[in-house]
Amino acid sequence: MKYRTRLSLDILFKVVFKGTGLLVLALLGGILAMLVYNSFSFFMDVKPLDFITGMEWSPTAAIPKYGMLPLVMSTTIVTFGAMLIAIPLGIGTAAYIAEYASPRVKNLLKPAIEMLAAVPSVVIGFLGIVVVSPGIANLADLSNGLNALNGAILLAVMALPTIITIAEDAIHAVPKTYKEASYAVGATKWQTLRKVIIPAAAPGIIAAIMLGVGRAIGETMTVLMATGNASILPTSMFDSVKTMTATIAIEMGEVPYQTTHYFALYAIATVLFLMTLAANMLGEYFINRFRKYHAV
Repeated sequence: MKYRTRLSLDILFKVVFKGTGLLVLALLGGILAMLVYNSFSFFMDVKPLDFITGMEWSPTAAIPKYGMLPLVMSTTIVTFGAMLIAIPLGIGTAAYIAEYASPRVKNLLKPAIEMLAAVPSVVIGFLGIVVVSPGIANLADLSNGLNALNGAILLAVMALPTIITIAEDAIHAVPKTYKEASYAVGATKWQTLRKVIIPAAAPGIIAAIMLGVGRAIGETMTVLMATGNASILPTSMFDSVKTMTATIAIEMGEVPYQTTHYFALYAIATVLFLMTLAANMLGEYFINRFRKYHAV
């Protein structure tokens, strides 16, 4: 009787867990279907090639123009700048916490990093306006510091807790036998970290980086407040930019319902969804490649 009860519970929980997994996939598919459906209404009025390669975004002008290339480039340059700052800082901090920090320092650093992740994005955006922006303006001799560099710095700060936490867990999970074997052949701690521990933890570190990229691409409030919101093609990190997320957030609340402009925002959201999906798939590819390499 007990065996049958246990078997029935196993079957029940298997069905429940399978159902929840399929529900997540269904929700993801539903979101994509909604975005694509509304995007088709936009592409009935505007050619997809004109939308992707257009150099001007001015949907409220006398002759509306729906070119999203400045928005894509703005999102890309801000995200790339953020990762240039966050990846070395994040991985370096994770390596220090996992391998070099004393227990006392580790007990101070980890809670502080986790508290940083709890700071609301609007607060970070406000700090970017009143602290970071004047500093950039003074250093670069600009009229204001609301530009791509400001957004990149703030997004790097927001991505750091994710990168540090996951990368530190990946480094900490490397078996001690790897380190002992490296020390046994005369390697120093730095050589062991660089040539043994980091490569062994590479799948987890790549996952941390990709999650950081996803956080940076999808952030809205911070970039809306700190980047200047100029829908022009950026030529440097000191130009004011308008990201895709900021465009949707600013314009969706005021755009007339079911107009070309309204559906254009869905088209932007679809492109943003596909960009995030491509970044995640690329990260998964490299993770699997590292796993196969180390398995061999």
